[in-house]
Amino acid sequence: MSSKPKIKKKTTVSPELRAQKNEEAMVAGILEGSPDGIGVAIIRLECGCRKMAAVDCKGEAASKVVIYRDDAESICDACKEDNGAFARVVTQFIHWQEPIPDGATRMKIEAKVLGSYTSH
Repeated sequence: MSSKPKIKKKTTVSPELRAQKNEEAMVAGILEGSPDGIGVAIIRLECGCRKMAAVDCKGEAASKVVIYRDDAESICDACKEDNGAFARVVTQFIHWQEPIPDGATRMKIEAKVLGSYTSH
């Protein structure tokens, strides 16, 4: 008896999952190239571009700031013009590398890197 080879069905990956996987790969690459990095600041812009940079234990930059856009050869024209202006930020956070710093340290670094928020 011959066994037929199994045919794998092609699965389509959602754009959100693909963007998440691309972002995770960028985080890993940035941290790999930044030995002092304990996390990566991720700033997502309304245009779809992202700004990222490694941060060290003092909240200082541990890498250059990288701006990229998924599945594109270059960043958008707006980012080329204004370098990813704060007014266009949709989400910002720090992806922490293990071991994750204690809560007080994280809050201090986040305030320094991302700024503090005030309620109006």
